[in-house]
Parts: sequence; structure tokens; C-alpha cells
Amino acid sequence: MKIKLLRALLLVTVICTMNSCSSDDSETQTTEASLQKVVSYSYNSIELETMDLINKHRISVGLKPLEKINHMSFKSEEHDNYMIANNVVNHNDFVARSENIIKTLGAKTVSENIAYNYNSPQAVLDAWLASPSHKANIEGDHTHFGIAIKENPANGRKYYTNIFAKI
Repeated sequence: MKIKLLRALLLVTVICTMNSCSSDDSETQTTEASLQKVVSYSYNSIELETMDLINKHRISVGLKPLEKINHMSFKSEEHDNYMIANNVVNHNDFVARSENIIKTLGAKTVSENIAYNYNSPQAVLDAWLASPSHKANIEGDHTHFGIAIKENPANGRKYYTNIFAKI
């Protein structure tokens, strides 16, 4: 009877040890991978022009220009790709994007503008400034931003994601 009890305890101990090690390791690897700062981002001319227009607007109303952060542009690009793949225009998973930016970059606040099917940087900026909530993001108490503008290869329409943060 003692031998059966010892075998059972040994089996339970081995199973618990194996489960806890593999679970902890995979969670740590996943967390570390998701918090790696993206340092390289290749901006296209439309993205650079849009960022320049946003900063010119901020300066025109007495605000400081924003500094671009490649990691935030990468997160913006991920969202553009999601919207294109799912044929949607929305802020889905904004909480995950903002939490990543808060944890990875030390941001205090994060906000986001999206847009769809504008043909020029000036047109999208005009639309954002005509919307009180989007304008509030552009003129908000932010220090940094990132942007991605991607074209849907199926129909040529552009998707815009612009993330702002105070760091």
C-alpha cells in the first residue's frame, strides 16, 4: 500500500513539475517576444508627408511637433494589415496595441486615429481635423507618434493608422 501511494505521489510530482516548467517558459518567451522594441521601419513618401502635415498643423496652433517612433509605426502597420486582411475599418485590438506601447516604450498615454480610402495626405488630415475626436488626438498632449499607410492590393484603397503617445 505504501509503495502504491509513493508511486502515485511521484507521478503527480513529475506531472506538476513538467507542466509548470513548460507553461512558465512559453509564457515568458511569448511576453518577451511581444515586448521587443521594433527599431527599424521603412517609411514611404505618403507616410512621411502625412507626419509632416500633422506636425505643421500642431506648430500652427502653438503645439510642439511630435517625434516619430518606428515601433509605433510598426504597430500601426500591423493594424493596417489586419484591416486589409479582414476587410474592415475599426479600432479592434487597440487595447493590445496601447498596452504594448505602454510596456515597451514607457508611454503614459496612447491614442489612435484610423482612416480609409483617402487619396492624399492632405485629404486624410482635413478629414481628421473635421472630426472632433480625431482632431483632439492630433492636438493632444502627446510627444511621439507613428503612422502606417498601406494600400489594399485587391482594390487600391488606402488604410491609415496613426498612433500617438506621451512618453
